[in-house]
Amino acid sequence: MPAYWIARAKVNEPVAYKKYTDQVPGILAKYGGKVLARGGEYQIMEGPEKFHRFVVIEFPTFEDGVKCFQSDEYNEAAKHRRESGAGEVETVIVTGGEATK
Repeated sequence: MPAYWIARAKVNEPVAYKKYTDQVPGILAKYGGKVLARGGEYQIMEGPEKFHRFVVIEFPTFEDGVKCFQSDEYNEAAKHRRESGAGEVETVIVTGGEATK
């Protein structure tokens, strides 16, 4: 069953943040990740207006999404935003389908 990596981000330093985003597509592909939405038009319907960038990535399985996020490659790339304060991100991974039937 597919799983989805959903991230909300606030970019504080665009140049430093780009050092992170330039590396991510290749890392995602290695784990079977497919970008469904990244950036683009949005409208906050409910909740805080802190975040202004939204990303949805589909992985073949929940385990693939977790492995990608926990991989050395991803964490090395994420250092560009984590350690410099270039961006703030909240990420969740959720399985697809209706789990509450």
